[in-house]
Amino acid sequence: MKLHTLNPQTSFVQSNPMAFSTGIRLLRCYHHHFTFTAIPSRFSGLRKASSELRFLSSVTPPRKQVRPVSARRKVTEEEVGDEGNGSVILRDRDGNAGGGGGGGERIVHTELHKEATEAYMSYAMSVLLGRALPDVRDGLKPVHRRILYAMHELGLSSKKPYKKCARVVGEVLGKFHPHGDNAVYDSLVRMAQDFSLRSPLIRGHGNFGSIDADPPAAMRYTECRLEALTEAMLLADLEQNTVDFVPNFDNSQKEPSLLPARIPNLLLNGASGIAVGMATNIPPHNLGELVDALSALIHNPEATLQELLEYMPGPDFPTGGIIMGNIGILEAYRTGRGRVVIRGKTDIELLDAKTKRSAIIIQEIPYQTNKASLVEKIADLVENKTLEGVSDIRDESDRSGMRVVIELKRGSDPAIVLNNLYRLTALQSSFSCNMVGILNGQPKLMGLKELLQAFLDFRCSVVERRAKYKLSQAQERNHIVEGIIIGLDNLDEVINTIRKASSHALATANLRKEFELTEKQAEAILDISLRRLTALERNKFVDEGKSLRAQISKLEELLSSKKQILQLIEEEALEIKDKYFTPRRSQLEDTDSGDLEDIDVIPNEEMLLAISEKGYVKRMKPDTFNLQNRGTIGKSVGKLRVNDAMSDFLVCRAHDKVLYFSDKGTVYSYPAYKIPECSRTAAGTPLIQILSLSDGERITSIIPVSEFAGDQYLVMLTVNGYIKKVSLNYFASIRSTGIIAIQLVPGDELKWVKCCSNNDFVAMASLNGMVILTPCANIRALGRNTRGSVAMRLKDGDKVASMDIIPDALQKELDMTLAVHQRNRRSMNGPWLLFVSESGYGKRVPVSRFRTSPLNRVGLIGYKFSSEDRLAAVFVVGFSFGEDGESDEQVVLVSQSGTVNRIKVRDISIQSRYARGVILMRLEHAGKIQSASLISAADVNSDSDPEVEDAAAVEA
Repeated sequence: MKLHTLNPQTSFVQSNPMAFSTGIRLLRCYHHHFTFTAIPSRFSGLRKASSELRFLSSVTPPRKQVRPVSARRKVTEEEVGDEGNGSVILRDRDGNAGGGGGGGERIVHTELHKEATEAYMSYAMSVLLGRALPDVRDGLKPVHRRILYAMHELGLSSKKPYKKCARVVGEVLGKFHPHGDNAVYDSLVRMAQDFSLRSPLIRGHGNFGSIDADPPAAMRYTECRLEALTEAMLLADLEQNTVDFVPNFDNSQKEPSLLPARIPNLLLNGASGIAVGMATNIPPHNLGELVDALSALIHNPEATLQELLEYMPGPDFPTGGIIMGNIGILEAYRTGRGRVVIRGKTDIELLDAKTKRSAIIIQEIPYQTNKASLVEKIADLVENKTLEGVSDIRDESDRSGMRVVIELKRGSDPAIVLNNLYRLTALQSSFSCNMVGILNGQPKLMGLKELLQAFLDFRCSVVERRAKYKLSQAQERNHIVEGIIIGLDNLDEVINTIRKASSHALATANLRKEFELTEKQAEAILDISLRRLTALERNKFVDEGKSLRAQISKLEELLSSKKQILQLIEEEALEIKDKYFTPRRSQLEDTDSGDLEDIDVIPNEEMLLAISEKGYVKRMKPDTFNLQNRGTIGKSVGKLRVNDAMSDFLVCRAHDKVLYFSDKGTVYSYPAYKIPECSRTAAGTPLIQILSLSDGERITSIIPVSEFAGDQYLVMLTVNGYIKKVSLNYFASIRSTGIIAIQLVPGDELKWVKCCSNNDFVAMASLNGMVILTPCANIRALGRNTRGSVAMRLKDGDKVASMDIIPDALQKELDMTLAVHQRNRRSMNGPWLLFVSESGYGKRVPVSRFRTSPLNRVGLIGYKFSSEDRLAAVFVVGFSFGEDGESDEQVVLVSQSGTVNRIKVRDISIQSRYARGVILMRLEHAGKIQSASLISAADVNSDSDPEVEDAAAVEA
């Protein structure tokens, strides 16, 4: 900013009125720093009024001349026109303008911005040190320290009666803290709230507010006194010269600059404050854990942060809650800054067993969370239909504890509603640690070990000062006692000396001269009463002398040993821990992070995935296609693009990770719940929008995976009949551009992928109906970038058509079936192989009709086709049975035109390997069967009338 003088020929005011008035206002803000006088310009002789500087402003009337005001060092500051840009001159009162002489003249040049910076920094440091930031040593801000000291001076100990808070506030305001009474009372109230401080320092009597942010009663109604912990922890050694006392604001009396804390109160109760350009936010901790960590640091000054965390694993908030993970705690303890995620503690209660209605019970909420606002926020979310599944909210909290009841609607998943509460409300919140405190008169950001070490250094100085004070007191008393004993040993001579003296001063001088006593010893002898001249009293003085000499020796030994000082610090801290320890309230949960993802608030429900040949995928609800009778037309799966056909159709869960295998042997991954849900008639979403597919690449198989188990494998089968087995763990982490699943020879395509274990069996079938049944253990486990081995020996014109897995759960049943088959070759018991032909025919053939064989064989015939028909799919059925002992599964058939039909497996006839089968789906105008999927009846609950569904199917 440039300061100007008014030139008579060119008026700066006229050309820049706004800038000039702004500059004047700025200078007024710093009137206590600057005093401005006019400088005669070189044009002063041209006009009579040119010797005077006039400030032309619309706010204040013109004045003849700015009167000089007293400034620091008896100098005034004035504006310089040509001396420099933004410069200020300091000159004597009796000096003349210019730099050319004059007796005693002294001119100092300074920059305006430097002076403003210094003034602002002075103000900022005053706020930092005097109001906003706590001291690392006793963990208190000045207002808290003054309140506790004033209560101590008033005698409001934990065993004395309560006194009105107004009395305490008046004492603090009148003697130590000349600020507003509301600020003092609010600080006093917070020190008495058990939901604000982990270990309250003041015992309140009356209404001191609530966790619902209800205000406390007026100070004339409430009463208070000190807590016993405060007396033991902060005020125990105050009168023993342990800390410095400084003058109060009017220099009428002294106040302590610190309190002699015995444990680090800054970490015990935490602190929060906002200053000028700086803030602090320190979490509270458990008293017992804090003392244990302090003891560990005393025994091992080189202890690492991990070693300290074994004793103090994290914060302990007064409102409890659950701390999610330790990453933020580690960062905060290491650097001083970190983010701790806290969740409220909840429980699930079953309200009605018949209707299966439940309720979420909130028992604890995060630190510094307003319970009333939390309940109101939940109610607003329910009313706005942002939060679904909630029927009622009640706050049943009372003196016994917190209890907020959130009743859920019938069928609502409590876990999903709870995750939504965590995500949308303050039931999960974060505490941002910013551990800044005042150390050696300067604000400093410190980690856990630095804070503990700073407290230990302070506590060592307190113990040393206390020991020196006690040593000086003991030495003085021992000196007096020695003189008294000398006087009692020479009692007659002492009495005669005193009687001969004509005055008190002469008696003192004679005693000092005759018995070689000091002045204090002589005075003590003169002050002793006659009744203490007995022999019994002499023995008391002798015993007192011995005790004092032992105390002096012990104190001198203590002062000469740093180890004993630290040992005494630990003993005093452990004494407080044994007396005032309380169990931990905040529960620590070992998780990576408390952050919620989309999957946490999405129900893990059944869903249908449909993929077309041209790469369109859509997610539908499981009840989209209801159960129909065998031989019906079916229901359309929706609109398809021109020359497009359905490729695959499967059932999975929303939380599954879906693996997409392409014809080029590449695998991609995408969560099932992220696929856009749409109606049955919608066309779907192009896979190219969610997967990084190359030009011409098609998805041929999709596998939903709930868990990547180590004993699970993926069996891959190509069109040309190559098969291989790869561990499922290889696909747990797939980059967005995909990874190689199988190495293909030119002209081959990856077509089928199934999940299996070594105890399962693989059933493969060709287009001509040839079947091979082989154990998965016979297939060698390979890496991803391999080709595999030959699966079937195919005849000319034949290709692999389908593959399915016989689970280990059915192996025992299969063995029993094979044993029965050896005795009764007409047995038709399951499990069965379900064959579906391209023309819509199908049948079930008992697995017992097929023997196991190694790979690279022709296999056994499983379906006798006509010349125009071929195999579309083969499934192993018989996983679940109904009450009548029949199969309880369903098969979903999809035609090339997109028509879907879902029928019961039990309705499909059981026939021999050479039979043609029965009609499953009429395809007069729908082309051929494109794909088929097997689902369990339990996956989809449908109580619709089949006749109604048939009518709907015809309309579709």
